[in-house]
Amino acid sequence: MTTETTGTTETTGTAVPPTPEADLEAAVDVLRLLADPTRLRILELLEGRELSVGTLAGLVGRPAPAVSQHLARLRAGRLVQTRRDGVTVHYRHANEHVGTLVRHVLHQAEHVRYEEPPHHRR
Repeated sequence: MTTETTGTTETTGTAVPPTPEADLEAAVDVLRLLADPTRLRILELLEGRELSVGTLAGLVGRPAPAVSQHLARLRAGRLVQTRRDGVTVHYRHANEHVGTLVRHVLHQAEHVRYEEPPHHRR
């Protein structure tokens, strides 16, 4: 995955002019990360808080190594960040847009499934 930061790629450090095509490709990369139910659930669980791999594994009902692999992909895609506390690594959303994106995706899915989406009933 190539990401742009202030006009340079992180992988090569060379100048890359921002283009609409590159922005679209970056958006597609983000959506690909969200296209996995486990990763989407992890991001939903991280809304407004930090959680460790072990806690996330218990909440999603998957083995810790599998959750760790999903978190590595989310971290590479810059959707989560980490904080180390001794031997424990805590994960959180990388920025405020991640939570908003996840919430909107889940709300849109409700529009697809229900005549009256549950989030409209609240």
